[in-house]
Amino acid sequence: PGTGAEAAFRRGHLVCDSDICELRRLGKEHLFLPDPPGDRMHEDEAGTALARALAGNGLATGSPREGKVTITAARGGLLRVNRQALLAFNLAGDVACATLHDCSVVTEGQVVAHARAIPLFIDPAAVARAVSICRNGGPVLAVKPLRRPRAGILVTGTEVFSGRINDAFAPVITRKIEAFGGSVAGIRYAPDDREQITGGLRVLLAAG
Repeated sequence: PGTGAEAAFRRGHLVCDSDICELRRLGKEHLFLPDPPGDRMHEDEAGTALARALAGNGLATGSPREGKVTITAARGGLLRVNRQALLAFNLAGDVACATLHDCSVVTEGQVVAHARAIPLFIDPAAVARAVSICRNGGPVLAVKPLRRPRAGILVTGTEVFSGRINDAFAPVITRKIEAFGGSVAGIRYAPDDREQITGGLRVLLAAG
């Protein structure tokens, strides 16, 4: 309890005498050699093909690990998920992909999806079918660059304008704008007066 279930040995590891004690500690008394059918594809090869087919612009794929490949954002932006194509992919059989929600704001290097081949040895036709869904349905996953916003903040309310109440609104909005790489053109205050509100808006518009 409280520990991960990481693999003790990775694919390609050459088992030697010093590994026997560790294997027995893990409860392994026997080693089995897979004898895959000649017409099957290994999960790692399949997972790589699936991830590359799923990942569109702004995304990068990692190395396979037990048939699973991580897809990360190669840049910050807005994650777009073609939900119809993703559903068709997940219904294709023997493959799976889990993603963040569509329209999630992501940062460079952030994990956005995992793709995997489910069987250890998979029918190449199943992989080809899933890859075809990705290609025919357009990019299933992509990260779109965000436009850097430039905004003006107009805080209204006589109680704030007069100083009776401290403004807590502008600092929050400023942080939100800057979090998206934007900038604030200016901050204006106006009482509950139509002409002064209109004038404040015009000043901000003029400031860009």
